[in-house]
Amino acid sequence: MSLIKQEDIIQSIADALQFISYYHPVDYIQALGEAYAQEQSASAKDAIAQILYNSRLCAEGHRPICQDTGIVVAFVEVGMNVQWEGKLSLDDMINEGVRQAYTNPDNILRTSVLSDPASKRQNTRDNTPAVIHTRIVPGDKVHFKLAAKGGGSENKARFAALNPSADLVQWIIDSVEGMGAGWCPPGILGVGIGGTPEKAMLLAKESLLEPVNFHELQSKAGQGQTLSRAEELRLELYDKINALGIGAQGLGGLTTVVDVKVLDYPTHAASLPVAIIPNCAATRHTHFSLDESGPAVLTPPSLSNWPDITWSASPQARRINLDSITHEEVQSWKAGEQLLLNGKLLTGRDAAHKRIVETLAKGEPLPDGVDFTNHFIYYVGPVDAVKNESVGPAGPTTSTRMDKYTEAMLAKTGLIGMVGKAERGPAAIESIKKHKAVYVIAVGGAAYLIAQAIKKATVLAYKELGMEAIYEFEVEDMPVTVAVDSSGDSVHQSGPKKWARLIQKK
Repeated sequence: MSLIKQEDIIQSIADALQFISYYHPVDYIQALGEAYAQEQSASAKDAIAQILYNSRLCAEGHRPICQDTGIVVAFVEVGMNVQWEGKLSLDDMINEGVRQAYTNPDNILRTSVLSDPASKRQNTRDNTPAVIHTRIVPGDKVHFKLAAKGGGSENKARFAALNPSADLVQWIIDSVEGMGAGWCPPGILGVGIGGTPEKAMLLAKESLLEPVNFHELQSKAGQGQTLSRAEELRLELYDKINALGIGAQGLGGLTTVVDVKVLDYPTHAASLPVAIIPNCAATRHTHFSLDESGPAVLTPPSLSNWPDITWSASPQARRINLDSITHEEVQSWKAGEQLLLNGKLLTGRDAAHKRIVETLAKGEPLPDGVDFTNHFIYYVGPVDAVKNESVGPAGPTTSTRMDKYTEAMLAKTGLIGMVGKAERGPAAIESIKKHKAVYVIAVGGAAYLIAQAIKKATVLAYKELGMEAIYEFEVEDMPVTVAVDSSGDSVHQSGPKKWARLIQKK
């Protein structure tokens, strides 16, 4: 019989969430290092280098890997012989740990959780509540699997209730191909098969918390050992997904996933529920157990586990002065070209875009100081600064969410360029082409590295929106790649097609 103390759970949760905010799992970093060594696409290799270098900077500086510090997901196994010392419920203990972690002044984490999701969508300001799944099991310990899951990858989750005769593998491949790059590959794909719809989703999510060990599976297969059907599926899906040529950040390349996880469960004779959930380049999770000996102790990984990879801008990258940029200049840029941005860069994402477009529709002026004429907008919701930082980690958010606002922004504000991540949809590309504008991307998963290029950050409008406020950044050599040029050419279309063809020829 173990006596689990309330304060031990709270402290363990808070410490673990801080830990995973700046330490990648070593198994993922090593798998990504292998992908870097094998990558032949120059654009993808550069993106992976930025992710790996960013990871090392975060491990050294104890700052978040990604500006999206996630929604907390906890899988908890409670031993039947456990007793409790404390007044809070288990959920309340976990949520108090979340609250303390996300408001820690030494490493502030971005609070992204909104209450009243279908209406007011108000930020809870402390990232609570967590999403908690609890099981009662034999034993006298409490086991935690804890993750912080970013919205970009969560939004790419897919579910289908297939017929038992359906081609499950083809559905998964088609779904991954249709997900685009908003989930920030290279990452891990979790697959859940069977049970009921909600069980399949839970299986897919929990599978992502297993170790990255695809090389062990490949070795097992190579030695002729007997494989389970789930293991056979992992091998098949890994090869077929990477053969799509999506590559790092969707730029085209050899590695889209570094592992595929599959969990299954018995299901009804009439059913074949299947779910997929990707884990992005900001993979964050840890496991620990509590008995009555005190809070969990998490051992920091050695930096020697990180590949010896640094990143610097290509000598061919073109330096751009955002303060004097013109329509004519952006029309000379070509898809795939690397740029270094300098000067003033305005920010805005979902909530700000909604307000801007509503204001324009009413014929009213934008807030004082907000002028997009011949300017660029950066789709970002940064982490708050600590100590002497200008701003906290500030990587891009998924740009497709802003597609619905693109025509109005380009037609009515004088905006000539956008900075984000992942592909744009057909309507947004058509608007970019129509207005001779441009869309460039920064690397998702390199938020702390990008923040080093932001020398000053000033809130211009909508301060009450928190991380969704409009900022003015002053940037120096912020690295980006032209993703959609003024003629409508998109690297997210041409890159994967090129590399899919090359992979098929091998």
